[in-house]
Amino acid sequence: MTEVAEARTPAAGTRPGTGLRTSDRGAWFLVLPALIPILLLSAGPLLYGVLLAFTDAQSGRTATTRWIGALNFRDLLHDTLFWESFRIGLVWAAGVTVPQFLLALGLALLLNQDLRLRGLARALAIVPWAMPEVVVGIMWRLVYDPDAGVLNETLRDLGLGSGRAWLSGLATALPAVIVVGVWAGLPQTTVALLAGLQNVPRELHEAAAVDGAGAWRRFRTVTWPALRPVALAITALNLIWNLNSFGLVYVLTGGGPGGKTRLPMLFAYEEAFRYGQFGYAAAMGCVLVAVVSVLLAVFLAGRLRGGEDA
Repeated sequence: MTEVAEARTPAAGTRPGTGLRTSDRGAWFLVLPALIPILLLSAGPLLYGVLLAFTDAQSGRTATTRWIGALNFRDLLHDTLFWESFRIGLVWAAGVTVPQFLLALGLALLLNQDLRLRGLARALAIVPWAMPEVVVGIMWRLVYDPDAGVLNETLRDLGLGSGRAWLSGLATALPAVIVVGVWAGLPQTTVALLAGLQNVPRELHEAAAVDGAGAWRRFRTVTWPALRPVALAITALNLIWNLNSFGLVYVLTGGGPGGKTRLPMLFAYEEAFRYGQFGYAAAMGCVLVAVVSVLLAVFLAGRLRGGEDA
């Protein structure tokens, strides 16, 4: 009887009839100030966009909105321009993410050394991070200017040609924009990798050096295993961020020339705000959200599998 009575007695700090501890209720009140803006500004618009994708919503006060089911998605399957923009987006995302990681890794390894003025070098390395995308885009448009740009002037001074229209050439526009994307995103990747490098105990490097391991072997057997979780996380985030890029490319080229730099987000923007096809643009957004969700699922599955193996 005593055991039954004890089983029926609410746990300490639990309100009778609720099953919730007082501390749990207090935690919910602490979370609400952060949860409410997320629901209003992120989850709410996302759900509205999904609903909009199943309608024929258009711009204009007199335009009526009708439920059309999956018609927008069916049209997307046959929209060669959208899939071309999606291909360009994948090329852009991979072309920015891979060099960005490699350069950031080399820079982080350099900044992790005991160098003179290391603090100043670290501060200068994150300067591009502090610049808005619009400012970065305008600055690089001046660099790429075909008449008075720094790049073309340098090429002329070196006798390497009379210069090129980098941002308006069909063959050079996308590579030129990728260079800007790498430069603009380099600081945050460097900071993340540098933080991971500083968590690697120096004693391990010293022990490996005593055993006769060279620099490459120390990096492969000591540094990289400790840095790999950070590297995977920042690479996945960069890939997702670059796939959703808009502002930088919009300022640089506006999607031109001839759609050679029209990323999926630019395509959706044009459909919504240039042609007024809100429902169709929302369907494009849903496809992008689905792709990003798959990338996140693959990343999380890999992290969980890696944790189980460890």
